[in-house]
This record gives sequence, C-alpha cells and structure tokens, in this order.
Amino acid sequence: MSSLDEAVKQLLSIEGATGAAVVDYTSGMALAQGGSPGFDLGVAAAGNSNVVSAKLRTMADLGLNGDIEDVLITLDSQYHLINVLNSTGSQGLFVYLVLDRTYANLALARHKLKNLAKGITI
Repeated sequence: MSSLDEAVKQLLSIEGATGAAVVDYTSGMALAQGGSPGFDLGVAAAGNSNVVSAKLRTMADLGLNGDIEDVLITLDSQYHLINVLNSTGSQGLFVYLVLDRTYANLALARHKLKNLAKGITI
C-alpha cells in the first residue's frame, strides 16, 4: 500500500465503517486515522493499545504461541475491530476499525479488513 493514509481511506470504504486508524501499540499513537465515529479516535487508539499489550502479556504468561489475528468488541450500536498486524513490515502495529452495527456486515467486514491489513507496512 502506498501510504498509511491510503490504507485508512480503503478501510473507511468497508460498508458500515465510521472510523479507522493504524496504531503503534507500544506507544499508543495513531500513525494515521480518519472518519467520524462520534468519539476521539486518538484517545480510542491509545486505550486499545492497552488491550493489545495486555493480551500479548497474558499470552506470554500462559506460554501460548502464535499471533493475535483480531479482537472484537461489541457495543449496542457499534463493532470495534482490532486487527493486529504481524508481517515483517508492520510488527508493533494494529488496525482499529469502528463499524456502525446498523449498516455493517460483520463477517464481510472482517474478511475485507484481513485482506487490506496484509498490505499495510511502514
């Protein structure tokens, strides 16, 4: 993918997407973000970096090998998808995608997110 901003643009083209960010989970900083989910994406990115870090620590404590593919948080009106990037050019990053439950098809959104995430590198 040509840039992180282009990646966010493509993520926002997923049906029902209202916000998207590419986040460095070690710092909690959103490297690129876009959309209008109705809340501060930068704050959400920082908070969700704690979710990813906590899960990675828990996996290490349990001796679980493997990578996190994604984390799904369901709210009454939204889906929040966290897709942890595991390729060589994207380690330490995750994609944060906010979907409006009224318009999103969760299975299709996860499929599209997985395919788009493969092309994200820094």
